[in-house]
Amino acid sequence: METLIAVLTNKIFYACLISWISSQTIKVVLHYIQYRKLDLSLFYESGGMPSAHSATVSTLSTMIGMTAGWTSPVFMVCFCFSLIMMYDAAGLRRAAGEQAKVLNRIIKEMYHDHRLYGGRLKELVGHTPVEVIAGSVYGILLAVLCF
Repeated sequence: METLIAVLTNKIFYACLISWISSQTIKVVLHYIQYRKLDLSLFYESGGMPSAHSATVSTLSTMIGMTAGWTSPVFMVCFCFSLIMMYDAAGLRRAAGEQAKVLNRIIKEMYHDHRLYGGRLKELVGHTPVEVIAGSVYGILLAVLCF
């Protein structure tokens, strides 16, 4: 129980939570501004501007760097895993989304009168490099403000 309380009262934990929630909220707001349509499902979706994953891990790495030191092993671990995660978001996950678009188009053209089991493949699963960079910058700024 003591460990749970320590986690739930940790400033870094709350900074990361704020980073994720606010990044996801920004996605909903930007979508509303662009399309004049409120889509609350975007709050739970991956992909879009800014990258909430990138914001969250950037907040985490920055807070760890500021508390444990920029040359500490724990910062280096956070930093390396953050880079891997952001690379994956803009690379592999984005490519999977592009493939889903192509497959959805093929299925629609070939089977336009038939309903396939499972529905459409999810297309927005990754991020553009700009979305990743925006999320990262946002996460770093938020960490500095929370510190």
